[in-house]
Amino acid sequence: MSAVRDFLAARDFLLQHRSDYATAYRDFRWPRLEHFNWALDYFDAMAEGNHHPALWIVEEDGREAKLSFAQLSARSSRVANWLREQGVRRGDRILLMLGNEVPLWETMLAAFKLGAVVIPATTLLTADDLVDRLDRGQVRHVVVGAAHTAKFDPLPGDFGRIAVGGAPAGWKAFEDAATASDRFTPDGATHVDDPLLLYFTSGTTSKPKLVLHTHQSYPVGHLSTMYWIGLQPHDRHMNISSPGWAKHAWSCFFAPWNAGACVFLYNYSRFNAAALLDVLVKYEVTTLCAPPTVWRMLIQQDLAAVKTRLRELIGAGEPLNPEVIDQVKLAWGITIRDGFGQTETTAQIGNPPGQPVKPGSMGRPLPGYTVALLDVDDRPAREGEVALVLGEQRPLGLMVGYAGDAGKTAEATRAGHYRTGDVASVDDEGYITYVGRADDVFKSSDYRISPFELESVLIEHPAVAEAAVVPSPDPVRLSVPKAVVVLVGGQQPSPELARDIFAFTRERLAPYKRIRRLSFGDLPKTISGKIRRVELRRAEQARGVDERLPDEFFDRDFPELKD
Repeated sequence: MSAVRDFLAARDFLLQHRSDYATAYRDFRWPRLEHFNWALDYFDAMAEGNHHPALWIVEEDGREAKLSFAQLSARSSRVANWLREQGVRRGDRILLMLGNEVPLWETMLAAFKLGAVVIPATTLLTADDLVDRLDRGQVRHVVVGAAHTAKFDPLPGDFGRIAVGGAPAGWKAFEDAATASDRFTPDGATHVDDPLLLYFTSGTTSKPKLVLHTHQSYPVGHLSTMYWIGLQPHDRHMNISSPGWAKHAWSCFFAPWNAGACVFLYNYSRFNAAALLDVLVKYEVTTLCAPPTVWRMLIQQDLAAVKTRLRELIGAGEPLNPEVIDQVKLAWGITIRDGFGQTETTAQIGNPPGQPVKPGSMGRPLPGYTVALLDVDDRPAREGEVALVLGEQRPLGLMVGYAGDAGKTAEATRAGHYRTGDVASVDDEGYITYVGRADDVFKSSDYRISPFELESVLIEHPAVAEAAVVPSPDPVRLSVPKAVVVLVGGQQPSPELARDIFAFTRERLAPYKRIRRLSFGDLPKTISGKIRRVELRRAEQARGVDERLPDEFFDRDFPELKD
C-alpha cells in the first residue's frame, strides 16, 4: 500500500537523521496521502506477530498490565466490532473519559478503526463542563470509568452510555467487548481529511475552543514529535501527563508508536519523587517526558545516586528554569531538552537529540515546520508572535480549524500564517526563546488556565463587582491562579469574605482551575475601561513567592477548604 510506504519512508528518514538536525530539517518532506487509517494501515500491520511490549502500566501497589503490539491490535479490533454492535458509526463522536487504564488505548484504536471521532476528556470535568462538551461536541456515545458514571445521570441528551469497570443500570459494560471477534473489516476507506480527534482547549473567552484534527494531522503530524523526543524502536517511553489533554496523545500514543516504542505509565494517587525514581530504575525506562513541576520536585532528591537507563529527557508544557536543567545534567550527564507545541499542532519547535542546547531556549523549528515571528503589523521581527507559514509550506501537523467557529479559525490563520498566540524572540542562530502569551491564558502545573473563565465564576458571587485573574508565582506549580477582586458597595474585605469566595468558586470550578490566592483592591484599566491584566501580571512576577499584600489571602489560610 503506497500510503503506508510513504508514511514509513518519512518516519525512517527522521529516525536515520535523528541527530543530524541540518539534514533532517532541510530534506524532510511530509508524506502527501489520500487514504490512510493509521490504526488499520500502520498500527495493525506493524503489530502483526510483534510481541514487543506496546503498553505497560504499573500501579502504585505493584500491579501491572503489560500488552504487546499484537495483543493490542487484536483487543482493539474486538472493541471496534463490539462498538459497532452498540451503534457506533463512522463520524460519530465519542466522549472518552478514562484514566491511564488499558481500555483507554483499546478504545482510541477501536474508534480510529471505525472512523469515529474521539473527544478526550479529563475526569476532573464538572457537570457544566460536561454539558458543554455533550452539546457543542455533538456527542453520540460516552465511554466512562464506573467511578464517574453518576456525573452523567442528570445530564440531558440521548447518547449511548458505556461504562468501564462496572456498569450501573442503563449503561453497557465495556468488558463485554472481550467476546467479540478480533477480525475487523472497515466499512470503507478512510480519507486523510476525515475527522479523528476533537479537543476542547481553553481560550480567552468563557467557552473552550474546539480543535479539530484529522487522520492525517495527528497520526502523521506527530512524526515531528517523535523526532523531537528522540524516540527509537523498542524504547520504553514514559510521559507524565493526564488523559484528556493533547499532550497525552502526543507522548502516550502517537509519537512512541510511530517509532515502534513502548508506552510506559506509572499510576499514583499522590506524586512521590523517590517512588518515581525507583520505577525509572526498576523498569529500565529509556526516555522520559515530564512537566517542569515534576522536574523541580525530582531535583530535591539525590539524583546522582540513582542509576537509570535513561537516554533522553524532555521538558514540556512550560519553560524550564536553566538551574533545573543544570542540576539534572550534573547528576545524570543528560540535558533536559525543551520544546514547543499546542493542542492545535504537533511539536513545532524543539531541541532534538545531539544538538547544542541554549539555556532558556525552546530550540529551533522542527522538520516540517516553517516558523516566523511577526510584529503587530505582520512583519518579520526579532521578537514577535510565533506563527507558522501556510500555503505550500502548511505543516501537516496543524489542525483543520476550530470546529463550529469559522470566525476564530479565520482569525488564527490570516495573512498566510497560523498565529499561535505566543510571543518569542529569536537569535542569530535561529534559536527561539519563549516570552509569554499574546493573550492572558497561562499555565499552572501544566494545565492551561483561561482567566476569563475563572472571572466569569467569580462575578457570580453576590459580593463581587469585578474580578481579574492572573498567574502568581508558586515554588511547585510555577504559577497558581490569583484573583484580584473589587467588591460591590457595602461590602468590606475580611477573612470571612475571602473564605466564602474561595468556597464559592471551588464548588463551581474543576480542581486544576481553583483560585489559590485572592486580593481585595482596585483594578488598573485603560481609558476605554478594559482591565490591564499586564500590569497585574508584572506586579505578581516582581513579588516573592510567599510575599503577602494587605487584604490578600491564600487558600491555605483556610484548612477546612481541603483539596
